[in-house]
Amino acid sequence: MTPAIDLAKKRGLDYQIHEYTHDSQAASFGLEAAEKLGVEVGQVFKTLVVATETGALAVAILPVDKTLNFKKMAKAVGCKKTQMADRKQVERSTGYVLGGVSPLGQKKRLTTIIDNSAQNQSTMYVSGGRRGLEIELPPDQLAGTLAARFVAITDE
Repeated sequence: MTPAIDLAKKRGLDYQIHEYTHDSQAASFGLEAAEKLGVEVGQVFKTLVVATETGALAVAILPVDKTLNFKKMAKAVGCKKTQMADRKQVERSTGYVLGGVSPLGQKKRLTTIIDNSAQNQSTMYVSGGRRGLEIELPPDQLAGTLAARFVAITDE
C-alpha cells in the first residue's frame, strides 16, 4: 500500500486501483498509463508541483496530454509567478518520487488546483503513489479530500 491508497481507504472514497507494468523507457508516464489501462487520455491526470516567487509550493492536477499554463496557475494560487519546483523539493514535500507523485497522501498539505476539465469526467485517474499504479475516483471526491479548487490551468 502507498500513502495515497491508505488515504483513499481511510476517507471511504469511491476508488479503484489499477496497476500496469511500467516501462522505464516510456517518454511520458501519463500517456503510458492511458495506453496500458486502455482509457481516454483526457481521463488520466498528472500531478505537478510548482514553486511560487516566494518559494511556496502548490500542486497542479491536469490532463496528461495538456501543458500547464504557469500564468493561469499563478493566478489560481494568488501569486505573480510559478515555475516547476526543484525535484528534491518535490520529493521532500510529497514523499513521492517524480513520475509517481500522487495528489493523495502527500507528506505536506499543499494548495491544490485541479484543471476544470476534470469536471467533465465521471471518474479520473491520478497516480497511486508509484510508477505503474493509478487510482480512479470521482473528481469531486478528489477535490473534497484535498480542499482543491477547479480552475482552467492548461494552455488551450
